Order: sequence, then C-alpha cells, then structure tokens
Amino acid sequence: MGVIIGLEIHTQLSTLSKLFCGCSTDYRNDGPNTHVCPICMGLPGSLPRVNRKAVEYALKVAKALHCEVLEEAEFARKNYFYPDLPKGFQITMYDRPLGVNGYIEIEGDEGGEKRIRITRVHLEEDPGRLVHMGGADRPRYALVDYNRSGIPLLEIVTDPDLRSPREARRLLNILRATLEYLSVFDGDREGALRVDANISLEGYSRVEIKNISSYKGVEKALTFEITRQKSLIRRGQTVDRETRHFQEARGITTSSRSKEAEQDYRYFPEPDLRPLRVLDWVDRITLPELPGARRDRFMAQYGISLNHARTLTGDLRLADLFERVAAVDPILAATWVADTLLGELKYRGMGVVDVPVPQFVALLDLLKKGRITDKGGVEVLRILLDQVRQHEPVESPAAVVERLGLGKTSGDEFVPLAREVIAANPAAVEDYRKGKKGALNFLVGQLMKKTRGRADPRELGEILESLIADQAGV
Repeated sequence: MGVIIGLEIHTQLSTLSKLFCGCSTDYRNDGPNTHVCPICMGLPGSLPRVNRKAVEYALKVAKALHCEVLEEAEFARKNYFYPDLPKGFQITMYDRPLGVNGYIEIEGDEGGEKRIRITRVHLEEDPGRLVHMGGADRPRYALVDYNRSGIPLLEIVTDPDLRSPREARRLLNILRATLEYLSVFDGDREGALRVDANISLEGYSRVEIKNISSYKGVEKALTFEITRQKSLIRRGQTVDRETRHFQEARGITTSSRSKEAEQDYRYFPEPDLRPLRVLDWVDRITLPELPGARRDRFMAQYGISLNHARTLTGDLRLADLFERVAAVDPILAATWVADTLLGELKYRGMGVVDVPVPQFVALLDLLKKGRITDKGGVEVLRILLDQVRQHEPVESPAAVVERLGLGKTSGDEFVPLAREVIAANPAAVEDYRKGKKGALNFLVGQLMKKTRGRADPRELGEILESLIADQAGV
C-alpha cells in the first residue's frame, strides 16, 4: 500500500524587522506582547508596508530551489478567525506566489538521487503564539503572545512526491542546510521552522498534520499516522479527510477539526498592498556555494567518500570546521569529524561552535603520526570536550596523552599480557583453532582492556595469532 506525502514548510526569515511594520524580530528573550504596534496588531486605520529585505531573502530561496519567479506576485487575505490572528485574516499569497515549479534533490529510499518538486514558494506573515497554561493536551486556559505576529514567514510547498517518513526528514535536512548556506534563516531559534504534512495511503483520503516543530517530529508523526491509517483500513473503517495535531510528548496525532477547503478561507487580493514586480531582481542575486555543490567539491578536492561528504556539508558550521582541519589529513579529518566528533558532541548536548579547533587539529596530528591509537584519541577528545563544557582551561592533547600514559607503545611490551589473556581464555583459543574468527576478536578485546587502548588492535591480533600458533607447535 503506497504512501503519498507532501509537505508545507514554514520558515521564519532572519530579517531585523517584521514583514509589514518596523517592529523588531528579536523578541525571544523579552516579555510577551512587547514587540507589537498598531500594524501587527491589526488596529483600525493601520496600513502595512512590505519589508524589502524579506522579499530579497524569499527570492534568494526561490532561486536556490530552481523556481520560476513570476512576473508579478500578489498578496492576498486569508480569512479565518483564531485568537492568534488579531486582524481576523492573514496576509499571505494565494494564486500569484513569488516562485513556482522548483525542486530539491534528495537521496531516495531506493538509492540514488530523487527530485522532489516544489509547487510554490511564497511570503506570508506569521500569526501570534498561543501559550497553553496547564499543558497543551488539556489546558486550563490559553494566553496569546503577539510578539511573533507579523514575522516574515516563507512557505515552501512540495508536490506529493515523498514516499516515506525517512525521505521527508532527508528533504527537511537538505532544506535547512540550504537556508543556512543562504544566510536567510537561524535554525536555532524557537519556532524558526514548522511543518504541516499532508499524508495519505494510495486510494484513500488525505489527512493534514499541523504544526510539527522538529525534524525528528516529522518522521515520528508521519510514521504514527501511517500506522493509524493502515489500522483503520484493516478494520474496514474509513480514513476521514481531517486536520490532526501531532502531540510530540506522546508521539501520536489527535483529531483537531474537519479539513477546510480553499473556498472556506475566502481569499481575495490584499487591497492595501500593490502587486510585487520583482522579476528583474533575480538576475542581481548571487548565490553562495550551496550544499550540493560543496558536497561534490569535497569529494573531488579532498577525496572523501560520498557519505562523509553528505554528512559534513549537511551543516554549514560542520563543513566550515572540516575545511579548517582538513590540512592535517583530509581522509582522517573527515572520518573523525563525521563519525566520532559529531557523536561526542551530541552526547554532551554541545554544538560545532564548542569545538576547541587548535586542540582538535593537534589531536588529528597525533593520530596521523601514530603517536596514539584510535581508542586513545577518543579518550583524549572526550576529556577536551568535557573541559570546554565545564568551562575549564583546555589542555593540549599531548599533555593529556602524557598525563594519562596513552602514548602508543611497541608490541613487544604486550607479549606477556597476551600470554595472560591466552591462559585465561582456553575456550576462546580452542574456538579460534577450529576456525571461528570471532574468537580472535574476543581475545583482542580482552587484550585491549589490559593495554588500556595504547596498542593497535591489528598489531595485538598478530601477537595473539603468533603465540597461539607457537603453542600448537606450528
């Protein structure tokens, strides 16, 4: 049973002022309703004025997504009543958006590149924010904060080309990276990116899931909804066309209301704003190197694998970090940044900006010169990151290696320890003699514990093989 998914992605543009007024967008550390004015509050007699920088940012995104920019775009009123919408309507774009017919390329579930079509890219104003007191599931009451009302919001609508929750998450990761490379978006801000997902099983009604606020949340919400819809169909029940909300804490979707049709919003052109004729702006927009181009350059210039290049270029700061440390050894740097450093940062709740770059370069140099083993390198990296997290002076890797005795030593030192391991594990030795290769890995692991990671596992394996062969008289 085929899955059909389309996304409506709303991203806040990082302008200094709101879309139709001069109120500051830097509201997150301030009290509620402190960044408002008659325009974003929709008071009678107030008139909107378009933020030129927001339009430029939107056109930059449209160009990066290979969209056709229309000769004339027009704002419209989307009429509906909700507490977070002070005017009783939202200023958005309807039948004449800024850009149409674009695409994003992702890695498909079946392997290879897959093109996801972009239906439209348009600007609109963000509504306010409801603060549910007593929990979002069963609040005692709700308060409204209009600080967010009027923030420039870019909506990117895909065709229903996605076929799994994994593909949806990959698309969002690539889109987020693209927006960061374009310097139009700050993904670390609360509410900076929100997603509405339209999902159906082939031949059945479409359901919309509203206001998913995280990348993992999109995958979880879609996975739950697929299971829910399949369960209904198996029991002979119907899948209703409706709007549902994702309850992230519980990992489920809950029914909200029947799905509105377009005519319910009574769209009509915004009478207080003239149409936008900005087609000639597009040729003056210069795009930076985007994630796909940087990925291809990393593979060609540094000789790293496709998987490493995808990981490294999927985050602008991570890509920049890699280029700062690649001079030591690009293959070694790619492996340690993508496979080791990322995991250690995530475990500690740290970001790329927290990496002590000079010390990390010195650590890579020790690894390249064979002064420490990979296991010893991981131990040193953990100590350095913990020192950063605890706001302590960060040692040099060489000092940590000397202090803890992690320096790599010659194999002769470990022969007595290898004999101890062989004597203590006769069953594993016998299994190895019978041809079970996993037994040697077990013995190497036991010997690694005794050496405290100061030796190369391959060298230890050779020592063990030699000693076992001598015992057998070979």
